[in-house]
Amino acid sequence: MNKILLIIKREYLTRIRNKTFILSTILTPLFFIALIGATAYFSNSNSEELHIGVYDESGLFTQKLKSNDNIRYTSVPQMIYDSFVMKNPVDPYNGVLHIPVIDVEKPSGIEYISDKQLGIFSQAQVNDDLNDVLEQERMIRANIDTVKLAAIKLNEISISQKIVGDDEDSKTANAAVSSAIGYISGFMIYFLMFIYGTMVMRGIMEEKVSRVAEVMVSSVKPFQLMMGKIIGIGAVGLTQFLIWIALAVVGSIIFGSSLSPQHMQQVAEAQQQAKGVAVANLMNDVTAQVNVPFLIGAFVFYFIFGYLFYASLFAAVGSAVNEDPQDAQAMMFPITIPIIFSIIVMTRAIGNPTGALAVWCSIIPFTSPIIMMARLPFGFPGTVAWWELTASVVCMIGGFLFTTWLSAKIYRTGILMYGKKASWKDMLQWVVRKS
Repeated sequence: MNKILLIIKREYLTRIRNKTFILSTILTPLFFIALIGATAYFSNSNSEELHIGVYDESGLFTQKLKSNDNIRYTSVPQMIYDSFVMKNPVDPYNGVLHIPVIDVEKPSGIEYISDKQLGIFSQAQVNDDLNDVLEQERMIRANIDTVKLAAIKLNEISISQKIVGDDEDSKTANAAVSSAIGYISGFMIYFLMFIYGTMVMRGIMEEKVSRVAEVMVSSVKPFQLMMGKIIGIGAVGLTQFLIWIALAVVGSIIFGSSLSPQHMQQVAEAQQQAKGVAVANLMNDVTAQVNVPFLIGAFVFYFIFGYLFYASLFAAVGSAVNEDPQDAQAMMFPITIPIIFSIIVMTRAIGNPTGALAVWCSIIPFTSPIIMMARLPFGFPGTVAWWELTASVVCMIGGFLFTTWLSAKIYRTGILMYGKKASWKDMLQWVVRKS
């Protein structure tokens, strides 16, 4: 045990002191912040601001098309329309919308004339604006009171769910909240397992190629070396993840403190007017229907054992290949298939969390870390039964023990084998070979 702790300490301290770790830990969140900021900036700056002239021969759309921040409609005479037809654009119009005399029930012939093509979103907006006016005109001709119709549609039915059980009080449920938490939890487990598992494989490959592993195996058992690297690299990954969370919190605090009182008041008023009530209701739904401490505990369990389950398999692959990265990709492909399959099943499990596919995939160790974390927000006990969670936990622990034993057999032989390209058949022979 002392030797494993020494290896864990060596792996952890060596990697966190590395310049690459320090730079990636600092630059990665900055990169994503810059990416999000640039996306938001270009989304706003690249939105088309159009001034469209409307030549309406039908008389149905004049003064009825509603302008917005991106598109402004102005009624124009035939002279402006003729100028655009003759390829002689007239400022300040970007184009002319020609509306001939049309049949309200079967409209056709409306066209936009300009020297530049509309963007897809602007074209969709113009179509929506025209259809809104056309819908109002059809209802007027059908003697439908549009004001009363809007009032009828104002307060539509939205059912609320209440989960009842023999061993717990009734509680409200919101499918949207459960789905959002399920997606976030499942994707986080997916990324953490895949990234840190790959990190274990690359670390073992580097030591094998540099022959450092030979020196270390002379002092410790291969199993101790493998477990030390798995746990040590996992601790490095967790440290990096926690640092990112801390940076996000500190960044939010700094950003909030940098705003002037006037800006803070404007933001608060905007939230209150636009979606403050929705946010408050959403937070109430989260706290009312989700057992947050239980969900956090389940996330930690499935992350740790899911990581250990897959990291041991990645370690076996890293010990079996040499310096050729293509061999490593080919060998790790069968391991990544269940992880990718889990993401595909997760969307189905969130849509039907009590279905047979969701239930059994949340028990099988290859898929349970992602699928179970996608199902648990929908309710436990209830949507996820006691026996399902128990079976999932037992199978997860058993799967970790099995893959650790399996990988240790492969690691013991593969870490000292050079010059030969190993195959899955060779690895199977290493497993069944007697000690």
